[in-house]
Amino acid sequence: MTPTENGRARRDGTERILGPTYAATTVGMFALIAFVAFEAMAVTTVMPGIARELDGQGLYALTFAAPLVTGVIGTVAAGMWSDRHGPALPLVLSMVLFSAGLVVCGTAPTMEILVAGRLVQGLGGGALTVGLYVLVGLAFPPQLQPSVFASFAAAWVLPSLFGPVLAAFVAAHLGWRWVFLGAVVLVALSALLIAPAIRGRGDRGAAEDAPLSRLVWASLAAIAVLAVELLGSAEGIFGLGAVVAFVAVVLTVRRLVPQGTLVAHRGLPAVIGTRGLLGAGFFCIEAYIVYVLQEDWGLTAGRAGLALTVVGVTWAAASQAQARLGSRVSNARAMQVGTTLVLTGAVILAVSVSLHLPALVAAGSYVVAGAGMGFGYPRTGVAMLEASTDADRGFNSSALTIADSLGAALALSVAGVIFGIAERTDADPFLAVFLLSVAIGVVGVLVARRTSTGGTAPSVLEDSGHA
Repeated sequence: MTPTENGRARRDGTERILGPTYAATTVGMFALIAFVAFEAMAVTTVMPGIARELDGQGLYALTFAAPLVTGVIGTVAAGMWSDRHGPALPLVLSMVLFSAGLVVCGTAPTMEILVAGRLVQGLGGGALTVGLYVLVGLAFPPQLQPSVFASFAAAWVLPSLFGPVLAAFVAAHLGWRWVFLGAVVLVALSALLIAPAIRGRGDRGAAEDAPLSRLVWASLAAIAVLAVELLGSAEGIFGLGAVVAFVAVVLTVRRLVPQGTLVAHRGLPAVIGTRGLLGAGFFCIEAYIVYVLQEDWGLTAGRAGLALTVVGVTWAAASQAQARLGSRVSNARAMQVGTTLVLTGAVILAVSVSLHLPALVAAGSYVVAGAGMGFGYPRTGVAMLEASTDADRGFNSSALTIADSLGAALALSVAGVIFGIAERTDADPFLAVFLLSVAIGVVGVLVARRTSTGGTAPSVLEDSGHA
């Protein structure tokens, strides 16, 4: 029996993502993405208070870097499994891991345990996103898939509108632990909604096995990024281990991205590098903006968190603006504008902290950086696809995501080390972190200028040594 015969179609014979056939799956997937996004916003809002209560300021940056690095592992592992056996098991395990991480965080007696929970949470979150994307391809017909992905974009924007305020309210009236624990029940309800769509999406046995080495290199890169902060925060000779860890990050990431990415070869490598530098510069600001607004300007968590709300709207508006401009603004130019705005925001924020300008100026600098992300960030994906072929599109797409996550995570780990050193030397730790963001922004602007290419980029599979 066809959908029309079942009364499941619109009068014009077309399906809808919120029609009877797909409504439960659509709502469940939207909710899961929204909860992942909400946790990101909520944690940024309440983490300064958590760090003070658990006496864990030294691990503050690591709470943000941890889910990013394990998210890379989850992404690679879930992608490999989904290609070979379908998304059912990765989705189930990702929701279990994500929920388990929330429980660990919500019951953590120390900052170290909370970081462990964030590691588990990130592993589940990375796998969850991949599983959902694969499920879209299997559960929805091609004509509905753009609408589903549009709903995912909305699921990331909406939490920025209410997430920070809600997180601050929950933390003030119920305690910060319920910011984590309350989401567990919501994830479970969402899982029930998508359960029918997952059922029957088991072993497909059609795809070739992906090389296990990719997962190994991703895991080593993640461990090395975490080691940068853990060793860098240690005093004495152990602190030198951070240098070794940093070198290890470089050596492992080289195996996961196109050759020339780390030295910004023109074209695709520079595009991948720009993506990583955009995230690195911006998320250094985002992780500390609420913290500095509370510490230096005395704002409450709720008022400081409003900056996250404004940035969410600004990011979405800038993203729409670049989409409407289309080919009138080249991908290279859009990335140059984006990196310049992120750098501008970082400079204004550093000056605001140094001269103690009004809080509105400091918060506004973050909004400027958010506009840069909205304008430049989407074009990195477009430029990557334009430079790819059927033979290397999957590798390049994965490299873009890895550069994004590991770039931000590595920057946050280095920021944590710098923050600790500044505190021990009686320097302004926030200014030190934001100057790091400025330095990353400068490199980002320079690399973005190399994203245009006058010829055809070489095949990544040939150029990267992965053939």
